Amino acid sequence: MPAKSEKQRRLMGAALSYKRGENDHASQKIKEVADHMTEKQLEDFAKKPKSRKK
Repeated sequence: MPAKSEKQRRLMGAALSYKRGENDHASQKIKEVADHMTEKQLEDFAKKPKSRKK
């Protein structure tokens, strides 16, 4: 399930990089999100939604 907003997508991406050990200087909110979600869930939320153009 992709994120519903750009802000949410960025938060999930930051939490994903923290969980993978790529970001040591994360805020408390990012740490909480990373601790409560699996890496797969974070990847799903951090994905950009597919375009629905015809």
